[in-house]
Amino acid sequence: MSQTRFGNVQVQITVSGGKITDVTALQLTDEDRRSVAISNRAAPLLRSEVLQAQSANVQTIGGATVTSDAYLSSLQAALDAAHL
Repeated sequence: MSQTRFGNVQVQITVSGGKITDVTALQLTDEDRRSVAISNRAAPLLRSEVLQAQSANVQTIGGATVTSDAYLSSLQAALDAAHL
């Protein structure tokens, strides 16, 4: 889990055959309506980028830098735990 000033972010990965097959956002920034809107826009884009790149080494989403950084930090922690 990654903590931000706008709330916590936590993602979960599904791995099959050594590949990331899914990324699920368990918690996204939710400090206020704007944070929720940003998270709801950024999460699907980040998920798509991560699945394509098969890593946390993807670009942040413009206008959602804090959420993106926390999402990718949580993702990297999940990848490290899965030894990927």
